[in-house]
Amino acid sequence: MRLAFITSNPGKVEEARKYFEPLGVEVYQLRMEYPEIQADTLEEVALFGVEWLSGKIEGPFFLDDSGLFIDAFDGFPGVYSAYVYRTLGIDGILKLMEGLENRKAHFKSVIAYWDGEAHLFTGRVDGEITAEPRGSGGFGFDPIFKPLGFEETFAEMTTDEKNLISHRGRALKAFAEWLKENLK
Repeated sequence: MRLAFITSNPGKVEEARKYFEPLGVEVYQLRMEYPEIQADTLEEVALFGVEWLSGKIEGPFFLDDSGLFIDAFDGFPGVYSAYVYRTLGIDGILKLMEGLENRKAHFKSVIAYWDGEAHLFTGRVDGEITAEPRGSGGFGFDPIFKPLGFEETFAEMTTDEKNLISHRGRALKAFAEWLKENLK
């Protein structure tokens, strides 16, 4: 089985391959633009994406939508994480958090898979926002997110270490387990 991953990030494709190759599923990158609606949840954004793309792609495919949710800001930036990263960046988030004691946050990923109908898989990792950026790996808000139970930020971890505990890794694992059961 060949499975398209709709993304512009080749790193995400490599991460996904590790979950699907043992199942005999070949994951390949497909770069396609699709509208990202303004919605209250990642699930709504991902679902709209696969439904919009469903008439334009032949065969099964999936995409993911992820966000950083900061408790002190009632979950902001959440579904707007990519926009906030582009406009405020890490420094802007840290500036907004100056003086705040509650630094709890979580990353969440929703994978939407299309095989004639939509299937959603979620992953979440809890942690906190650090006082300053640390590390040079990863992307986005990784330098300021320290997962619960770890001393390193995502940006200080190796790709393999991060993938084992990340929100996207957890969503991919759930998707791979479902696919294994449903490929029969």
